[in-house]
Amino acid sequence: MTLAEKIEQQFTRRPNSYVPAHTLERVLGLPHRPDEERLVLNHTMHWGQGILLGAVRGLMAAGVLRGSVGSFLFMNLRLLNDQTLENATGVGAPPWTWPRDEQTIDLIHKGIYAFVTGAVADRLIQGPTRPAVPRAGWTVGQPA
Repeated sequence: MTLAEKIEQQFTRRPNSYVPAHTLERVLGLPHRPDEERLVLNHTMHWGQGILLGAVRGLMAAGVLRGSVGSFLFMNLRLLNDQTLENATGVGAPPWTWPRDEQTIDLIHKGIYAFVTGAVADRLIQGPTRPAVPRAGWTVGQPA
């Protein structure tokens, strides 16, 4: 996701976002500081959320929520997590108030994160075993 953001910023000239740092600052009750002094907080929140939520996607992969459906649901979880924290702390604004291009950029980046994380989790984590489905006329345990 970070790599995609940096590539996108080269084309759109969009500046770095310090919303993750502002959010963590509020959650931890830290004093307000200039953006230039928030790089460590920004990375901590950005990567910390990604890692913690990545573990959730791993649990999804271990269960029945795998593949593109699991990744799509996970993308929504990631968006819900961001919006809940940002709006509960007063840092963010509801997404429907954002300019359309910012909504699109956020959805693309969260989608990249969700589907790449999902592909890795689905590949590394074995899903639940499926029970054998008997063929017509056969009973379970009967030799093939």
